[in-house]
Amino acid sequence: MEIGVDSFAAILPDPVTGRLPSATERMAALLDEIETADRVGLDVFGVGEHHRAEFLDSAPAIILAAAAARTRRIRLTSAVTVLSAVDPVRLFQEFATLDLISGGRAELVVGRGSFGEAFPLFGLDPRAYDDLFAEKLDLLLALGETPDLHWQGRFRPPLAGQGVFPRPHQPRLPVWLGVGGTPQSFARAGTLGLPLMVAIIGGTFERFRPLVDLYREAGKQAGYSADALKVGVHAMGFVGESDAAARDAFFPGWAHLTGRIGRERGWTPPTRAQFDALAGPEGAFLLGAPDTVAAKIADARETLGGLARITFQMSTASLETAAMQRSIELLGTQVAPLVRSAGAVA
Repeated sequence: MEIGVDSFAAILPDPVTGRLPSATERMAALLDEIETADRVGLDVFGVGEHHRAEFLDSAPAIILAAAAARTRRIRLTSAVTVLSAVDPVRLFQEFATLDLISGGRAELVVGRGSFGEAFPLFGLDPRAYDDLFAEKLDLLLALGETPDLHWQGRFRPPLAGQGVFPRPHQPRLPVWLGVGGTPQSFARAGTLGLPLMVAIIGGTFERFRPLVDLYREAGKQAGYSADALKVGVHAMGFVGESDAAARDAFFPGWAHLTGRIGRERGWTPPTRAQFDALAGPEGAFLLGAPDTVAAKIADARETLGGLARITFQMSTASLETAAMQRSIELLGTQVAPLVRSAGAVA
């Protein structure tokens, strides 16, 4: 199983002092975190895409390119690219360029996105939410097959054999489909034979097993082998010296961000009791000391019938760089070996 970290480049106030770091400081800290993840042997680092004041990840390919110059082994991916709101040709060019810079370490996780800001920002009709995504995914995948594409759709000018360059270092740029809880999205990923990245940011892992089964069955019906149908999970996670330390470190930033977004959506304010339930044995938060986190990963893998990748959304911890780097170090040097040894035995 591959283990990594995802970041939304959240810029949040310090939970003790209330100080908000500058955007420049936060970006520098993020690049340090990616460099640390590479150094301690983690497999992948992802950067999301949002168009909001509290996140700095509106241009993930640029952040990942900067990280590529400072790392040697770790794979670099979006987490996720809001495909509905971008031009697939430009997106392909950006990540093909990233693949060249990194020597073949670029990947894409594409999805429809959980925020709506990108649609008015780029002059798109949110009522075409799914149609936009389906058409753009079709074009993105086709671009991976040939540089000289003849293609026509509803939402962008046709391609009549114009070359799309550069081509990536890898024979094919890996594309994962990022999904939330919509059955149609799981089925679509299976039908296309794409690896699946499931965002589980609350509730339990068990709740997603029927959807993962739907993905695998759709892939089987489409003629794909079980080995081709990879499942990954993106979950809230943070590793501390103890269970209590990890929870106390993660809660303030999680409460701040969840409360802010929740007010926009009419949610009730988050509570510590709610958080502790999510961080408990049955919840989907991967928080705690290394052995606790490793055990929860093992449970998630068993519950979902096998996992190819799991990535930790740590950036809501709102911590100083040193503390965040310590969590990444613990994930790479203590959690990952425990998980991999258990997988080898299994």
